[in-house]
Amino acid sequence: MKDFLKHNGILILVIALLLALITAVVSLTFGGVANPLANVAGVIATPFRNGINAFVNWTEGVYSDAFQRENEREELEALKKENADLRRQAREGEAASRENERLRNLLGLKIERPDFDFQEATITAHTSSNWSSTLTISRGSAAGVEAGDCVVDEYGNLVGVISVVGANWSTLITVVDVDLEMGGLIARTDGAAILEGDFELMGQGKLKLTYLPEDTQLLAGDTILTSGLVSGGTATYPSGLVVGYVEEVRSDDSGMSDYAVLTPAAQLGTLEQVFVIKAFDMVG
Repeated sequence: MKDFLKHNGILILVIALLLALITAVVSLTFGGVANPLANVAGVIATPFRNGINAFVNWTEGVYSDAFQRENEREELEALKKENADLRRQAREGEAASRENERLRNLLGLKIERPDFDFQEATITAHTSSNWSSTLTISRGSAAGVEAGDCVVDEYGNLVGVISVVGANWSTLITVVDVDLEMGGLIARTDGAAILEGDFELMGQGKLKLTYLPEDTQLLAGDTILTSGLVSGGTATYPSGLVVGYVEEVRSDDSGMSDYAVLTPAAQLGTLEQVFVIKAFDMVG
C-alpha cells in the first residue's frame, strides 16, 4: 500500500482535486437545485408525504364534521327542551287563567245567589251513548253530595242532576239525558212548562220543553230557567238556573201539541270543573 501511495499519490491528489472542482462547478451551475441523489430520494418520498398529508387533512375534516354535528345535536336538544318548557309554562298559564276566570264567575254567582251551598268538583269522565248522557265527578258522600243535587257550571248554567253517589265520586245525568224531567220557566213570559230529555234530541246534544202554556209565542233565543218544581209540584230543585235557549218550536207526532227544542246553556262537552248545589233556599 505504501508503494502504491508512493508511486500514485500525485495521481490520487489530482483526481481528488478534479472531483472537488467538478462538484463546485455543478453546485454553481444548478444554483440550489437538488443534486441527483437528493432528487431521486425526493421523488420517491413525495407520494408518501402527500398521502400522509391527505390522511391527516381527512382525519381533521372527519373530526371537525363529527364535532360540528355533535354541537348541532346538543343545540337541537336544548331547543327542544326549551320549547317543551315554554309549552308547559303556556299550558300552566292557560290553566291558571281558566281557573281564575272560573273563580271570578263563581264569586259573581255566589253574590247573586247567597242561598246556594256549593261544592266544587272536577269532571273525571264523560259518557255519552244512544241511551244516556252522564258525567262522573270527583266528589261524593264524603263531601256532602247527595242524589238529586243540581250541578251547575261557574256561570250558574244547569249541567245536570246527581243520580248515583259514591264515597268520593258521583255520577250525574246531564240536561240532555232521557231520564231528565223537571219544571221549566220561560224567562220572558214567566210561563211554566216541563223540561225533558229525548232520545232523538240527546244524540244532537239538545233537549225539549213540553206542556207549553196555551197561546205562548216562543221566540228563537228565549231563555229557559228551572222553575224549582217537578211535575208533581214538589220544590226539589232550585229555581232560576239557566237551562238553555229555544232553538225552534215543533209539533209532536200527533200534531196535537207543540214542544220547543232547546240548546243547553252549559258547554257539556268541554267542561272541566262543576259545582254541586248541596243546599238552597226553597223558593216558589
